Amino acid sequence: MKKSLIALAVLAAAAGSAQAQSSVTVYGVLDMAFNAENNGQYSKGKGNIYSLDSGVQSGSRLGFKGSEDLGNGLKANFKLEMGVQADTGASAQGGLAFGRAAWVGLSGDFGAVQVGRQNKPVFDVVDSIDPFGTGIIGGSATDSTSATGLGNLVFATNPRSNNTINYTTNNLSGFTGSLAYTAGEQAGDIGKGRGIGVSGSYAAGPLLVAGAYHTENDTAAVVNATKTAFVGATYDFGAAKGALSFAKIKTDNNSVAYKLWSVGVTVPVSAAGAVISSLTMVKNDVVSSDNGSNQFALGYTHSLSKRTNLYTSVSRLKNDAKVNAGGIASGIGATERLFNVGIRHAF
Repeated sequence: MKKSLIALAVLAAAAGSAQAQSSVTVYGVLDMAFNAENNGQYSKGKGNIYSLDSGVQSGSRLGFKGSEDLGNGLKANFKLEMGVQADTGASAQGGLAFGRAAWVGLSGDFGAVQVGRQNKPVFDVVDSIDPFGTGIIGGSATDSTSATGLGNLVFATNPRSNNTINYTTNNLSGFTGSLAYTAGEQAGDIGKGRGIGVSGSYAAGPLLVAGAYHTENDTAAVVNATKTAFVGATYDFGAAKGALSFAKIKTDNNSVAYKLWSVGVTVPVSAAGAVISSLTMVKNDVVSSDNGSNQFALGYTHSLSKRTNLYTSVSRLKNDAKVNAGGIASGIGATERLFNVGIRHAF
């Protein structure tokens, strides 16, 4: 009995020592909203559709992240993050177990290296500039029923990439940069499916300037790469924060060729609330006429605490006769109207 108690004491001491050297955090987000859509893809041009949707402001998720202190400033890090459809309980990202992130890496004075499934550098840059972030109606990178914004062009395929090695610098007097390489893993040709991304941002007081470039080869033909370039800036005037951005998306075979301009503003109206709005204009260079699209979005967020907030937004997107601005927007030549109201809780 005494030997057992001694063994348990030794194990407890060892566990305490290990815990002092490493940490694991369980976290998540639950986001649910009521959506109303008129003349969009999900209503198939047949009038209105009403729904309860998950992940409208930001994707609902459950995650695990942690680090281990290896000494001399070196750390081992990991992140496993699964997307959750809170309205049904199903997995998001096509049912992947950890569709939002699954990587391991090292960090230190040299910066950070991550290996696995993770965000493309251009995703994080766009998210830092767009006043709607990656969600609500005007957002940059959502794939929910409410998405009609910038990201439906920039991220028409996927804002994340598998089989990726990513290096990110530490903060260098306001500058941070990332470089990512994605292995295509196609037999017989190292170039098929290969992706390369680079980004950089500079922050100085109220000013943020950022840019990114991403090229991704088709898995069937190296010559048909999709290339995305983005540049943007924000400036916080105190009473309001303005945002400007430009993006260009093009394939080598010219089947896709878009230019996109966006201007936005965030206006705090109280200690807990802020009004956000954006105007996005798109030009489809594949065709020479009736090739424009524009979207106006207006939203409001209200914090109930540090972890819980309410939100609402409305948008109108108008496509010319030869444009469908985004993978989930209204059809060619159609006008789509969207409204939502929701709640987001982080834990």
